Amino acid sequence: MSTTSVVTLNKGRDAHLARLIEGLARGPAPAECIVVEMGAAPAPLPETSFPLRRVDFRSAGLPLAAARNAGRAAAQGEVLVFLDVDCIPSAGLVPALAAAAAAHDALVCGPIRYLPAGAVRDGWREADLLEAGILHPARNFPEAGVRETKNAGLFWSLAFAVRAATYDRLGGFDEGYDGYGAEDTDLAFRAAEIGVPVLLAGAPPAFHQHHLSCDPPLQHFADILRNARRFRARHGIWPMDGWLDAFARLGLIAAEREPDITLLRGPSPEEIAAARLPPERPF
Repeated sequence: MSTTSVVTLNKGRDAHLARLIEGLARGPAPAECIVVEMGAAPAPLPETSFPLRRVDFRSAGLPLAAARNAGRAAAQGEVLVFLDVDCIPSAGLVPALAAAAAAHDALVCGPIRYLPAGAVRDGWREADLLEAGILHPARNFPEAGVRETKNAGLFWSLAFAVRAATYDRLGGFDEGYDGYGAEDTDLAFRAAEIGVPVLLAGAPPAFHQHHLSCDPPLQHFADILRNARRFRARHGIWPMDGWLDAFARLGLIAAEREPDITLLRGPSPEEIAAARLPPERPF
């Protein structure tokens, strides 16, 4: 673990960040944890047995690609483990992902168990989170070892590891993706083009902390359209097609997407509110 840097992004999710750090502290210590702060006036960081450093990257929006690149620029480890701020790592997650990335020149994804509202309390136990968490059905992780997937679209950036040298060879995330959506799929597609596969690791999971979200994510409507167009121009196919189909069913865009998305209107505040997931739904 002496050469592993953990990188996470934060914007107003101080409570989630505190749980992420608590999870890290329960496992073998990484060389460091880099917290890229996209918001203003974050809460003080706790004392930890490993270096915990902040990178100031304030922004009015969610420049996820650029913020992750800023985290990588600050990181000194030979292996990078990226964790979304709403993910609590189990004690064995980071060392397992780091070991897999050290052994395989790949983008290594870890399993995620999604938690319902109220599942995480002070003094939480990993066993309780394992019982409460639900695996996403779209990804079939092995019990142990790693499994390569030929579908680069299954890559997700919630919890993944990569060699720092490989990240640099890829040029990191494409900062032309501004805001939410497709920047991680683009990274995986570009990786596949140079022979860097996506591996699903049979590792201990990360636990996704419940927060307000929408299905489809209408709160990110403009970002998704803009980034989908960029992805299409680069790779020749439309990403996030399930979300685009949902937008079409709501009458926000035309059902036909060739040669381009036709914007009909933006979502109303009432439609965004109606898309919010109830607390008992983890995803």
